[in-house]
Amino acid sequence: MFDLDPISLISRVITLVVALTLHEYAHARTAQAFGDPTPGMYGRVTLNPLSHLDPLGSLMMIFVGFGWAKPVPVNPYILNRRSPAAYMLVSLAGPFSNFLLALVAAIPFRVGLFSVGEALGGFGFLPQFLLNFIVINLLLMLFNLIPLAPLDGDKIIEFFLPPAWAQVLERIRPMGPAILMVVLFVLPWVGIDVFGALLYPPIGNLLRALVY
Repeated sequence: MFDLDPISLISRVITLVVALTLHEYAHARTAQAFGDPTPGMYGRVTLNPLSHLDPLGSLMMIFVGFGWAKPVPVNPYILNRRSPAAYMLVSLAGPFSNFLLALVAAIPFRVGLFSVGEALGGFGFLPQFLLNFIVINLLLMLFNLIPLAPLDGDKIIEFFLPPAWAQVLERIRPMGPAILMVVLFVLPWVGIDVFGALLYPPIGNLLRALVY
């Protein structure tokens, strides 16, 4: 899905700046809307990419095809006092922003300005870039919706779980980063691509729904 050709690299750099910045800004702005001053105190309610981008996550986005930004600090106590759904909505705002970006980038394909064939065939920079932009945003959205800490999906699914299941999730949560590292970096070495199996089919289905 991701090659190291110039267009893919340029697409990733632009996507890194736009998608990850909007993702974290959406978290920060939503938390602020619920009355949490924490993101503002840390200078995160801004569209300045330098306030959001993480060096390692940025390199991963460029050379691997996915990455991350610096998490937005929020105060769950303040959010939960405002609304039982506030923390979940703050977490959902990031992935939703990536979906909106993919939706906007798909408009030129849906109105007939470009075709997927042009993008896949290498006919012009803009259709290739837009297709890459859509795919990477869909990947960021679905990856962050995985219900495993520290990803957004962990807090989203917690809101919908019954108390007994939420307690199980709470016990698993400290192991989340280690599980992610194993699945992302260790298992592929032995030919087991868990995230590819989980993410690529829905990305393909969403891509077809958006651009055809």
